[in-house]
Amino acid sequence: MSFHLFTGTDTYLVTPELRDAVNVACALERPLLIRGEPGTGKTVLAEAIAQNLGKQLLTWHIKSTTKAQEGLYVYDTVQRLNDARFGDRDVSDIRQYIKFGPLGLALRSSERVVLLIDEIDKADMEFPNDLLHELDRMTFTVLETGDKVSAQHRPIVVITSNNEKELPDAFLRRCVFHYIEFPSKESMAEIVRVHHPEIEDELLRQVLLRFYWLRELPEVRKRPSTSELIDWIAALKRGGIAPAAIERELPFLGVLLKREHDLDTVLNKRRFGRVS
Repeated sequence: MSFHLFTGTDTYLVTPELRDAVNVACALERPLLIRGEPGTGKTVLAEAIAQNLGKQLLTWHIKSTTKAQEGLYVYDTVQRLNDARFGDRDVSDIRQYIKFGPLGLALRSSERVVLLIDEIDKADMEFPNDLLHELDRMTFTVLETGDKVSAQHRPIVVITSNNEKELPDAFLRRCVFHYIEFPSKESMAEIVRVHHPEIEDELLRQVLLRFYWLRELPEVRKRPSTSELIDWIAALKRGGIAPAAIERELPFLGVLLKREHDLDTVLNKRRFGRVS
């Protein structure tokens, strides 16, 4: 099968390793399992792939109560019952009450799409195992009608995980895996300039200095992420904060830190002159 190579987008910069992982998964037609700490761009990777390759994006956000069946389809028995009692529709046609989920829509699509299964480790332990057959064979049967759905084109499946739970070995064997490392200062500077192209060099230097200082504090439980850094810079620019002020203090700290313990920790270090 021929396909276009993923190269990233103007707003999503990729490392050669991540680029290769995406392209290998596409070539092998295997799900791409992405891990990394929050804020490393796992979720938006699927958006970048869809944009770069010109594909439709379907998203399945996983919750603790999510069941694998919901991704395929649900049979709306309540609507059928209401129609039988109060409506004028032909309720004998069960197919009109079959509502396909993101995975079902991806397998039914006449074109290759990108399917994001976001934060798979939020579900219970059986959830990945329940998806094994469908992700492997790319087919399923609607039990209520007997209709068999088989993918004309295997979707590009991107699965994200925050490593909150271990995933089953049988599931992992079917995936191409990549861990997104948190960006270095040099890479982060490139990312910042994508979102804030007019940023002054000195402002960029100061915000990166403070940002990585915060991330390296062992007492900080929730380290600030890339998206929070981007927001912090926007707040500093709107507030007209000069680089010299950032060197003396940390304005708008609540944009970076979201826990009271972390705020108190940093404020105490500032009070005792330990910001460096």
